[in-house]
Amino acid sequence: MSVVWAATSLESGRFHPVERRSEAKDLAGRFNDLRSRGQGYVEVRSPDRDFPVLALAFRDDHAVVHLMSDTGRISLLAGDGTVPSGVEVEVPVMDVLAAFTGDFVLDVDRAWNLVRGFMQTRAADPLGEWCEV
Repeated sequence: MSVVWAATSLESGRFHPVERRSEAKDLAGRFNDLRSRGQGYVEVRSPDRDFPVLALAFRDDHAVVHLMSDTGRISLLAGDGTVPSGVEVEVPVMDVLAAFTGDFVLDVDRAWNLVRGFMQTRAADPLGEWCEV
């Protein structure tokens, strides 16, 4: 299955926004490499459409999933209870550490499984509750 993606560079540790088209296993390899380094940011979409784009920002065991459903429309996936709602967690969004409350934080393994599901179905609605920002 082919996907279009951009991710944190392994060499620089900074987000490399140039998209590449490859098999989903190549993105999985990049995610695994970033996971071994403790943090990263990836964006993925279908090769057939510009939207939706799913973004996964993670640091250690915490992740936040963004959905860009159209130009200027961004939503966050509701958290899974991994972190209490009043607690903030920082994850890298592109190249900036951004703080999110537990309302939007997921376990990184669960978040990656949702991204894998998105790559297979190309649908974001079944992933959970989205909150537009």
